[in-house]
Amino acid sequence: MFTSVAGCSVVVTGGSKGIGRGIAAVFAGAGADVLICGRDEAGLARTAGEIGAQRVVADVSTAQGCQQLAAAATERLGGIDVLCANAGIFTSHLLATMSEHDLDEIFAVNVKGTILATQACLPLLAASGRGRVIVTSSITGPITGLAGWSHYGATKAAQLGFVRSAAIELARQGITVNAVLPGNIRTEGLAELGDDYAATMTAAIPLGRLGTVEEIGHACLFLASVEAGFITGQTLVVDGGQVLPESSDALA
Repeated sequence: MFTSVAGCSVVVTGGSKGIGRGIAAVFAGAGADVLICGRDEAGLARTAGEIGAQRVVADVSTAQGCQQLAAAATERLGGIDVLCANAGIFTSHLLATMSEHDLDEIFAVNVKGTILATQACLPLLAASGRGRVIVTSSITGPITGLAGWSHYGATKAAQLGFVRSAAIELARQGITVNAVLPGNIRTEGLAELGDDYAATMTAAIPLGRLGTVEEIGHACLFLASVEAGFITGQTLVVDGGQVLPESSDALA
């Protein structure tokens, strides 16, 4: 039996939809006090009402936005025990046609957002005495690749570089830093890629289905637990076995 997270203060960036919503819902369902942030005020309000969370509009790609997030956590939660650095964007661009803006935009949210959010929340995490930083990375970049996703994959690999060094730096303050690497998860973003894409991805997964946002939430819940307190600088792949086959023949 794991120690309850009831009463813990949890911040989820990019929490209005998709994986972020799933993470926030799992923590809220386990009794944690949850604050979600994002740039979509209407989406935040809807999700916060549905799962029973606090909300704040904040852009984590800027230091100012991350300071606003930390201030809101202080005011509404009284601190932060767990930071789920989940905010991220993904767009498909072939390398030959990718613009500088495309590159700057995705690195600003996925990489800068992870680092700046952790930096802004650091005093609160340290004061917790059992601070947890959990980064939503991906199998794409650190383990796998896909044409059109080179910039996205680069940001997700960069997040793991941050996790490993930050884990060493923050260990002296009792803060653990880990990452969850989702495979193909059933989200609004995946739906936008079309049924053919979803079918192709599903066929590559040994368990024969897409993951759910709640399954990513439960992985984060484990890493946030007291029992996971000796785990830091690590990655947890949650992909239904997608990265395991050497070829499609292995699934035949």
